[in-house]
Amino acid sequence: MTPNLRTERLLLEPYVPEDEEGFVALFQDASVSQWMGDGRATEAADRSLFGRIFTKVYAQQLFDVWAVRRDGLLIGHAEIKPTDVVGGHEIIYALAPTAWGSGLGTELAEALVAYGFGPLGLAEVHATVAAPNTASLKLLARIGFEHVRDVIEDDGSTTRVLTRALPVPN
Repeated sequence: MTPNLRTERLLLEPYVPEDEEGFVALFQDASVSQWMGDGRATEAADRSLFGRIFTKVYAQQLFDVWAVRRDGLLIGHAEIKPTDVVGGHEIIYALAPTAWGSGLGTELAEALVAYGFGPLGLAEVHATVAAPNTASLKLLARIGFEHVRDVIEDDGSTTRVLTRALPVPN
């Protein structure tokens, strides 16, 4: 069962059915969706994706997916899940543009990494980021992720694979 996570300003908690409109609005925002998966999907596809969070991801306990809230409002999405692309667990996060530029992305990414190293017991946490997404690349570098390789996608675009290893005790 996906646990609640708290940071100084954020609450990460499992989605509830009432989050559907906020989820769809986030994923339909072109400035957000351009960096997610294969880019912006149809509204129907995003509604279907939201439904699968309940019928598949939560029902089968496949991986952890959270609604990201600030002051009770849904402002983002977060996941940590196993993926073949990196051969380990990858963090995925998105925030509404109204939350950009205030350090919430860093706070969110750090919470996901801490969850990976803590409760999940991972030795490494990965992220995949489209090469033009300089804001996310800078954020991840700032919190200790290192570029390990590039993946050339079918459309010719480049995805950067980044890794942060669990610090070795002295």
